[in-house]
Amino acid sequence: MPTAFITGVSGQDGSYLAEFLLSKGYQVHGLIRRSSSINTWRLDNIYQGPQDRNPNFFLHYGDLADSSALARLVREIEPDEVYNLAAQSHVKVSFEMPEFTADVTGTGVLRLLEAIRMNSGSTRFYQASSSEMFGASPPPQSEKTPFHPRSPYSCAKAFAHMLCVNYRESYNMFAVSGILFNHESPRRGETFVTRKITRAVARIKAGQQDLLYLGNLDAKRDWGYAGDYVEAMWLMLQQDEPADYVIGTGEAHSVREFCDAAFSHVGLNWEDYVRYDERYERPAEVDYLLGDPTLAREKLGWIPKVSFDQLVAMMVDSDQAALS
Repeated sequence: MPTAFITGVSGQDGSYLAEFLLSKGYQVHGLIRRSSSINTWRLDNIYQGPQDRNPNFFLHYGDLADSSALARLVREIEPDEVYNLAAQSHVKVSFEMPEFTADVTGTGVLRLLEAIRMNSGSTRFYQASSSEMFGASPPPQSEKTPFHPRSPYSCAKAFAHMLCVNYRESYNMFAVSGILFNHESPRRGETFVTRKITRAVARIKAGQQDLLYLGNLDAKRDWGYAGDYVEAMWLMLQQDEPADYVIGTGEAHSVREFCDAAFSHVGLNWEDYVRYDERYERPAEVDYLLGDPTLAREKLGWIPKVSFDQLVAMMVDSDQAALS
């Protein structure tokens, strides 16, 4: 039975990845941060508590800021594969908490790589890189596109990405990065723009909210389904040789288009309910992210299954169901 260790397992991607790996026959260990409130709701179908869980699924307390805990867990678990999905991942928040973002999102990867290098040289490592690293570089963006990060978050991700390249070249580690473009789902955090939109649509339709306030409506993103993207993560670690891959749909839509699709799904006109608020603008904007996933398609055989319209409908339907 192969063993995997997932940091950020209680997040959107971590929960989908844990389910996927368990379905593949893995023993899965997940890292979660200690909280006074329950923060494992995304894992409810595989974990209700220590006495009621999938017998091949285990949770451990820890943090990417704690190198000793990471080293201990890698030594005790002896994972075949490590998936680093943990981060301070909110771009706007990274401008307000740049030092914390750099420490966890950037230096945290260094701590994890060192833990693997010192304790388990054969472990394969996946790093969740981000399309935000491309920033101001013109679309479409591929593995050969230069980075031009436009936030503390994307700067930290670029640092972590290059660390993986360095450890791969310096220590012959099987370390890869998936440069994932925006990927969403009903499990997306409520402060991210897509979920903010779909949740507002459900509440407005139910008469529980009047208006939705957003920032830049013209920003374009390559939006896919998170459940599809975790398969690409796994495929990267099954290859004979380590390499970095862009994962996206190859199709971009503006925030305005997302609003239109979400409100239209429930028979509403988005222009009647959406208002602009400059407080949601970033100090440095990223205007257009569009992935070129050609390499992933050719080398990994990976293609997204859920379309943009299907994704939006799925998220709106889920938020409506949550209100009933």
